[in-house]
Amino acid sequence: MLFSSKIKVIVHDVSASGLAWLTALYARFNFEQPPEIFLTSCILALPVVMVVQGLIFNFFKLYRGQWRFASLQDLIDVVGAAVLGTLTIHTIVSFVSVFQHTPRSVFVLYPVFLIFFLGSSRLIFRMWKDRDLGFASIGSGERVLIVGAGSAGEAVLRETRRSREYAAVGFVDDNPHLFKSRIHGVPVLGTVDQIANLVFKRNIDLIIIAVPSAGSSEMQRIVDACGDSGKTFRILPKLLDNTDEEVRLESVREVSLDDLLGREKVELDWAAIRATLLSKTVLVSGGGGSVGIELCRQLADSGVGQLIVFDNSELNLYQAEREINLDYPELNSIFLLGDIRDATAIDYVFKKYRPSHVYHAAAYKHVPILENYVREAVSNNVLGTNILIEAAAEFQCETFVLISTDKAVKPSSIMGATKRIAELLCVHKNKEVSTNFITVRFGNVLGSTGSVVPLFRSQILSGGPVTVTHREAKRYFMTVSEASQLILEASAAGAGGEVFVLEMGEAVNIGFLAEQVIRLSGKIPEVDIQIEYIGLRPGEKLDEELFHVDEELMRTKHDKLLLATHAVDGADKVRPQLARLKELVSNYDEPEILRVMKELIPTLR
Repeated sequence: MLFSSKIKVIVHDVSASGLAWLTALYARFNFEQPPEIFLTSCILALPVVMVVQGLIFNFFKLYRGQWRFASLQDLIDVVGAAVLGTLTIHTIVSFVSVFQHTPRSVFVLYPVFLIFFLGSSRLIFRMWKDRDLGFASIGSGERVLIVGAGSAGEAVLRETRRSREYAAVGFVDDNPHLFKSRIHGVPVLGTVDQIANLVFKRNIDLIIIAVPSAGSSEMQRIVDACGDSGKTFRILPKLLDNTDEEVRLESVREVSLDDLLGREKVELDWAAIRATLLSKTVLVSGGGGSVGIELCRQLADSGVGQLIVFDNSELNLYQAEREINLDYPELNSIFLLGDIRDATAIDYVFKKYRPSHVYHAAAYKHVPILENYVREAVSNNVLGTNILIEAAAEFQCETFVLISTDKAVKPSSIMGATKRIAELLCVHKNKEVSTNFITVRFGNVLGSTGSVVPLFRSQILSGGPVTVTHREAKRYFMTVSEASQLILEASAAGAGGEVFVLEMGEAVNIGFLAEQVIRLSGKIPEVDIQIEYIGLRPGEKLDEELFHVDEELMRTKHDKLLLATHAVDGADKVRPQLARLKELVSNYDEPEILRVMKELIPTLR
């Protein structure tokens, strides 16, 4: 159907170019019969005009847009196509003798008529399609209040009118100059702060947020106002916010925490990433975890030749295998059950598959639990990481990327201390071998396994209360997709030895986050769901940091990728302690393990 419509548009536009050419000729002679010599020349040139103009129409992508959504940009494209087409046709006609008798004034009149024919047809079609968008009655569908009276809001209004299942009652917008103005006959009723009152007065059923320019704080205020109204609210997808794409009401979705945190879409140097990874064998340890599986998705999109997913969880590996094989059936993917602490297994994997790039996402990460399992934390996060590091060096991998955490900065917890030691091991090894050892450090990942957001949601489903550690506790958050993409960017940009820090924005108050999760669940905090503050758990800090005091952050070519310099203090004294830690782990001597850890990481409590 879409293809058929496109053919019709092409036929229309090419025919219009021919009609404009002949109309220009007749206009030159005051719409009387032109002399035979001029008429013959123009008719002979007609096929050239239509073919050339058709190719230029395609160059200007006039057939990608839909007439139903014809806009000023479409008119600009029509003008550009007409002018370029005229110049091209004039050049051809000037060099072909059979066309020499074409009147020069035709080249002045032709683009004028062509622009008129193409522009007016599109305008008339849109007016006909939008004939019910004038001062029409509200209708009898679900009553909608639109937040944002800009172009995105206007697009939502048009779509509500076409659907006939919705009745746009009005807009709200904080621009005072728009108050009481009308868009297609629908009034701007007030500001965001008045949403709850307007919902009550106007009997609103649904609120649609269409504010592409809203930052984090503004979006939080809008969501608060919508939540206080007690009505369902939805948001226009970001992909549609800032483009000329057609707005569909079925694509309007629930507001997510991503929207509230104001995280902008990551723009990556995909050419450099693909050049680094194309046709390469890549190993992802912990590939079935939250970050690991997203890394696998991004790697699959980057054109890797072979993807090895290594995980010690049978369930995670099963789920990863199902998803990757379903979404990327052509990818040569291998799924291996194993533990990074098993040196024999790691040696076998590297010897058999010879990975050129390693992304190390396998780690124990739950802070309070690891406070009671010092041996397991050191065994996995330190000794297991070192086994991978040694294998990558021995088999001369090109790149080894350690995925670290903000808890490795001035660590007070066992988990943070083990990750800091892992960072230092990478920095130290990078000095000795050709493999590029790179560390990427970031904060919490929204919705990852064991993180706070899934916990909040499960507590809300159970009727509450939602438990928060401390009123003043703050954490850095980013989406798993954003984190994974920036890991790939860092691996392509790094030359070895770097500690990259992902730009995390502002730290978010955990209590505030809990309130927002409650609101997004359709509940009112402290009314429908109580919030209970239980105090900091073992190993937790009030505030996390992304870099050490002695580290200097330098900008890279990517806005969200920072380079922590002077991050290597203590690297030389870590490696000599590995044999001692290995012996203590074998002897299950946790008190002595803790003593050695405190010696290596003085900030450890």
